[in-house]
Amino acid sequence: MNRIGSVPVLRQQGTKTEKPKDAWRTLTRIFSYMGRQGWVLLLLMLLVLFNGVLLLAVPLLQKEAIDAIVSGTASDWARLKFYLMLMGIVFFMTSGLYLVQEFFSVSVSQRAVQRMRDDMMKRMMALPVKYFDTHTHGELMSRLTNDADNISACLSQNFSAFISGVIGILGSLSMMIYYNRLMTLISLATIPAGIYLTNKISAKTRMYFRKQQKELGHLNGHIEEMIIGQKTVIAFNRQALSMRKFNGINERLRKHSIWAQIFSGIIFPFMNTLGNLSFVCVAISGGILMMLKDSIADNALIAVLCGSISIGTIQLFINLSKQFTRPVNELANQFNLIQSAVAGAERMFEVMDQATESDCGKLCISGAKGDIAFNDISFGYNPETLVLKNFSISCRAGQKIALAGPTGAGKTTIANLLMGFYEINSGSIYIDGVNIQNIKKSSLRRMIGIVLQDTILFSGTIRDNIRYGSSEVSDEEIHKAAISANAHGFISRLKDGYDTEVSEAGGNLSHGQRQLISIARTILADPKILILDEATSNVDTKTEMQIQQAMQNLMKNKTCFIIAHRLSTVRNADTILVIRHGQIAEMGNHDALMEKKGEYYSLYQTQFTECSL
Repeated sequence: MNRIGSVPVLRQQGTKTEKPKDAWRTLTRIFSYMGRQGWVLLLLMLLVLFNGVLLLAVPLLQKEAIDAIVSGTASDWARLKFYLMLMGIVFFMTSGLYLVQEFFSVSVSQRAVQRMRDDMMKRMMALPVKYFDTHTHGELMSRLTNDADNISACLSQNFSAFISGVIGILGSLSMMIYYNRLMTLISLATIPAGIYLTNKISAKTRMYFRKQQKELGHLNGHIEEMIIGQKTVIAFNRQALSMRKFNGINERLRKHSIWAQIFSGIIFPFMNTLGNLSFVCVAISGGILMMLKDSIADNALIAVLCGSISIGTIQLFINLSKQFTRPVNELANQFNLIQSAVAGAERMFEVMDQATESDCGKLCISGAKGDIAFNDISFGYNPETLVLKNFSISCRAGQKIALAGPTGAGKTTIANLLMGFYEINSGSIYIDGVNIQNIKKSSLRRMIGIVLQDTILFSGTIRDNIRYGSSEVSDEEIHKAAISANAHGFISRLKDGYDTEVSEAGGNLSHGQRQLISIARTILADPKILILDEATSNVDTKTEMQIQQAMQNLMKNKTCFIIAHRLSTVRNADTILVIRHGQIAEMGNHDALMEKKGEYYSLYQTQFTECSL
């Protein structure tokens, strides 16, 4: 082991589970979100139930009205007026109830989708960094926006219709069986064919909608890359290549969308044809039974099977048959939206089912000293290729450790492992003699401050960005941190000073200004351990010197890891580690390594010569 202190040995490996996709399970999970609405959902169910019963009463009232017209007696005319008045009242009530029902339906649906978005966002905030390495930002954004919108549209338009449809089907079927069992069997003769073909078409439709949503995510990811990197695209004259890639993704999206729409579009005309065929069968069978009415009455068994036959009964069956097939046709008409919503929900639940960042630690450490030890660490972002191989160092609190070496040697990986961003393949890391696997991730990261080469600023004011990691701080402390980072000067010259709004990704500030704000943010957090990953690489020489002076004060009594390609910034480090192929090639202070005239000497001389030129 390379020693700057001592370390014990401990190993731990993480696990990850995956869950399969299932369309019915997806639907069940969607409805479970709606089930959390409690009394609102119960009220909606009661409204839909009451409205469904009223709609079922309409065909019955029509039957009685038609039979009264056929009879033509004075008392029947009075009955006709009574039934017509009842029909008017029912139509008026159903219209009013429909408006209230839609209000509650949209409310329940939108609240369910809101909770789905919340749950997905919470899970994304708890996912390991490795997950974001393997998924594009655009794809994840598409799941939170496009897929969620598809679910929202589907539930808003179809949830109450589905419930009322179930009530309509069950109620219509019950009334049909009650009035005439033979005509009921005739009207249901087309149902098995409908179920069989719908299942076959659904499988194809769902597959193409999943592909459509996947390509839409790829398209969003490509668009995001091109917009963010537009200057680079133009500078390297890659507009044509970017458009070719865009056109390729767009073409695949077009093909999948066409097939998804074709298969989903087949359902409605197919079900409509079966419904019309059912109406014809009911009308023909009703006419035949009406003509054989007297013969049927003579046979007790057939009379029981057929029940009462009248012109009103035939009309009742035609209406009930429509009410039986209407919800099926309505759902068939929305089939493409339903399939798109199911595909989108599967993609959202896929993220929600991902294993969260491993956090087995129970300890919360306060007042850490900053002793750090890496013990025989081996790590690779994928199992086949190790970035670090049997890496071991130890350092005392307050030391400044510089990591030098070529790009890809593993310098930033060391910082990522110390932050607990990735699970170690083998070996262990200790802070103050405690394995970081035993420390809660939140406590671990409170001890460590990090300034990255790629500066991230968030929407809000400059003040908000500086206190991003330390919410309970005064304006005076914010100003002190900005002064220490040499950011106070340029902030004061801005029109709104610390209240200046930061545009998306800090686009209204220069790269150097964003870096200074990021450094001020870290200074304010006052961590015991600092990681400076090329922290001064994007500022001019004068500003770099000012930052180095501020950093000297900041780094007092703190353990610091300084990652830098510009070796002039690490000359004053207590120990310089030259990393090559994931292992320590050389170790020592600047003077010792220069005297050794090894790899560090070659790197330093090369940079010095380049600077002279």
